[in-house]
Amino acid sequence: MKTVNIGILAHVDAGKTSLTERLLHATGVIDHVGSVDRGDTQTDTDDLERRRGITIRSAVVSFTVDDVKVNLIDTPGHPDFISEVERALAVLDGVVLVVSAVEGVQAHTRLLMRTLVRLGMPVLVFVNKIDRRGARYLVPDLRALASGIVPLSTVSAIGSADASPVPRGFAADLAEHDDTFLARYLDTTLTYDDCRAELARQATTGRLHPVFFGSAVTGAGVPELVDGITRYFPLNSPSDGLRATVFKIDRDGTAYVRLHSGTLAPRTRVDHYRGDTRSTGRTTGVSVFDRGARCRDGAASSGDIAKVRGLRGIRIGDQLGAPHAFTDHGLFAPPTLETVVSSPSPGLYEALERLSEQDPFINVRKGADIVVSLYGEVQKEVIAATLADEYGIPVDFAPTSVVCVEHPVGTGESLAEMGPDNPFVATIGLRVEPGAGRSYGMEVELGCLPLAFHKAIEDTVLATLDQGLRGWAVHDVRVTLTHAAYSSPVSVAADFRNLTPLVLVEALRRAGTTVLEPVARFDLEVPADTAGPVLAALAAHGAVPDTVTAADPTCLVDGTIPLRTVQEFTRVLPGLSHGSGVLVSRFDSHRPVVGVPPRRQRTDGNPLDSKEYLLHVVRRV
Repeated sequence: MKTVNIGILAHVDAGKTSLTERLLHATGVIDHVGSVDRGDTQTDTDDLERRRGITIRSAVVSFTVDDVKVNLIDTPGHPDFISEVERALAVLDGVVLVVSAVEGVQAHTRLLMRTLVRLGMPVLVFVNKIDRRGARYLVPDLRALASGIVPLSTVSAIGSADASPVPRGFAADLAEHDDTFLARYLDTTLTYDDCRAELARQATTGRLHPVFFGSAVTGAGVPELVDGITRYFPLNSPSDGLRATVFKIDRDGTAYVRLHSGTLAPRTRVDHYRGDTRSTGRTTGVSVFDRGARCRDGAASSGDIAKVRGLRGIRIGDQLGAPHAFTDHGLFAPPTLETVVSSPSPGLYEALERLSEQDPFINVRKGADIVVSLYGEVQKEVIAATLADEYGIPVDFAPTSVVCVEHPVGTGESLAEMGPDNPFVATIGLRVEPGAGRSYGMEVELGCLPLAFHKAIEDTVLATLDQGLRGWAVHDVRVTLTHAAYSSPVSVAADFRNLTPLVLVEALRRAGTTVLEPVARFDLEVPADTAGPVLAALAAHGAVPDTVTAADPTCLVDGTIPLRTVQEFTRVLPGLSHGSGVLVSRFDSHRPVVGVPPRRQRTDGNPLDSKEYLLHVVRRV
């Protein structure tokens, strides 16, 4: 049987989960359509999701259309959980982008579509809620969203309970995007089947985006969407050689795996790769999604999404079977916010570490305080509820702050040689200079040190760069090993690990660093009559608008804004826009901080102060 793995993406409240329920009902998987309000949907199974009425973690369901098995991943719509969307995109064959016919194309919709187009991902657009009062035929807005939009219908009685899609010809739309097809179109020899075949050819490669209209509530337009899923997305066929990607991990350690090729069976030894590191484990159980959220035990094959148990230490992004190019896209920036977390109960750090195994973007640091990274305030609430419900740990959060970075200003060198003033039996010289990303190189002979000592220096350099002169991670830097020596058999790898931070930080001090703060790119939609006060507030919060588009009754603004002011602007926006303003922001770049650079609490023993560091490392100065 052929398979296709699809995701449903949308701005929050566009109707993703409701559409998932309707698809399962239309394909005979469930007898009644679940409701987000009633909390009985197939995908929002977590208690917290049911209480809040939103999708927090991606969920998988399955249904069959003729001879094609469809695995569907329902993803969160809230921007705070964009990491779940990123992991889903890494394993999908195509995406159904849901747009509300009432709210229209929203800021988060634009962010998602830009990302999908950049990936070349096949996309079907489903315009939902055509039965709601105020619904609009959004084709002009969709064509402004992306090129290659091909509406397959018009809508009769739009905005009423009787609304339904009416098929329309689309040959002219196809001819606009392909010269060969244009010649056939002008010859007037085309049949309807010819047009559908051409649309499938261009849609499966991501060049064109078919648009369907309907309602997840009434079911209008859903049969046409079901047909489009198997017709306009690329299908998977069986192939040999196990290659699979882990994209989700449950709290009990069960891994969700997309098989790109080969088979995976229970009680089988499997290689798994994390970067260049290879490990081997044995699966204790494998189950495949089959009819809704249910699973059946048994081997998984090419194209399947499987739940795999027994692979200890498995992490999101690991590759099974053989390493392959299917890696993390890095589509969305890592979190640029962080907060201090505290609790009167023990075990907080260990519980947060377990949460970080399920979500790699929850970065936890432990020093005098425990600090966790975030995308936004809603994520903070979810973490607090999860810790309370699952671990019995109540928590308090300090106010959220932004995460800055440091860049080297110039070139600096430092050398520490073996001798009476050096408590470590090692010689290390390092040079720091501006570069691209983070890189490490050597000007010494590889044979001047055992490989274990070279590895200790390189690993420690990269770890030390996580905290620069003011505590922020150092980026756009190149570090070069200029001197190295050891004393056999006295020197050990720990000498090089412990000495490296002192030498590197001194080189950074001599090079100098500048602190840069994160800047967000924003999309803002407000009523046109509120544009004046809103633009004034943007300026007061340090924003720089790029374009302002007045399209009565709304005004669209995009530009950049310091991330540290986004929350405050979000608080004042409802009052300025009659409660109708919608702002979506995402990390764009860093720019130098104006004024006194902020500092971050250190958790590395403070190699800036050699006495404090040596007391921390070797308990003596």
